[in-house]
Amino acid sequence: MDKKDFLQTGKGVFLSAIFANFLWGSASSCIKLGYKLFQIASEDVMSQLLFAGIRFTFAGVFTILFRSLVTHRLPVPGKGSAGMLVTLALTQTIIQYSLNYMGLANAPGFKGSVIGASSAFFAVLISALLFRMERLTARKILGCLIGFLGVVAIHLHKAGQDAGFRWNGEGFLLVGSISYALSSVLLKTFSSREDPVTLSGYQFVLGGLVLLAIGAIRGGSLKPTTPAAWLLFLYLMCVTAVAYTIWALLLERHPVSRITVFSFFNPVFGVFLSALILGEGKQLHWGFCLLSLLLVSIGIWIVNRKKT
Repeated sequence: MDKKDFLQTGKGVFLSAIFANFLWGSASSCIKLGYKLFQIASEDVMSQLLFAGIRFTFAGVFTILFRSLVTHRLPVPGKGSAGMLVTLALTQTIIQYSLNYMGLANAPGFKGSVIGASSAFFAVLISALLFRMERLTARKILGCLIGFLGVVAIHLHKAGQDAGFRWNGEGFLLVGSISYALSSVLLKTFSSREDPVTLSGYQFVLGGLVLLAIGAIRGGSLKPTTPAAWLLFLYLMCVTAVAYTIWALLLERHPVSRITVFSFFNPVFGVFLSALILGEGKQLHWGFCLLSLLLVSIGIWIVNRKKT
């Protein structure tokens, strides 16, 4: 019997998925810090898109270079991959991040975390109901709901703040979340025809260039206040390349529901790291934080536990 590779083992799935979401969680805080270092105002959406475009373009280049080091050759998409690349660039980068940046400009950050976490649930629904890739079981639904409640729990102390719903705020965030969920399912589907890491790398370059062009043409600008700003930018590029490489490889090997449910850890890590990096610890309610970790962990366990 062939020995399983690390990403096919239970331990490998857990450690790799947690690490990827830890990196994404750190990105949230680093982006906020980056806006300060590059003098980007919260309402300056075009500069934010320019920032994202440069980040994703180079993240794509890093992903391709990383794949080259592993395979000892330059990965080049096949002749029939153009449609897959455009579709992923639209859903995973252009639509998702454009709507997220614009949505966050008109909605509080805690709502962004909660709505963003719903992408895991949407991915399970899309995979089961639209693509028929797996069965939609009561266990998966229960696990996703409990995990989502875990994300809500860490923001419960803000539940009474800004309870409205704006189409250009929460509405954009919701559509962006659905777009990201769709991209995860599509990447799983496309991985049977093309190397998922290669697809991720080139779609980041394509999507990043589109965001970069939109931001630059519409007047976006970056004004670094210190050389450290560029080091932070480099870190964000590496985070994107590493996290999405891991995610693509996990989706290639496992059902969508088993992997995407780990996304509930992303906003939880984001809150903890914001407290550490941005000094927002006074805003945390540790009782809700512990409840959040417990619920997210239970949700992931329910979805991933083996049938007896």
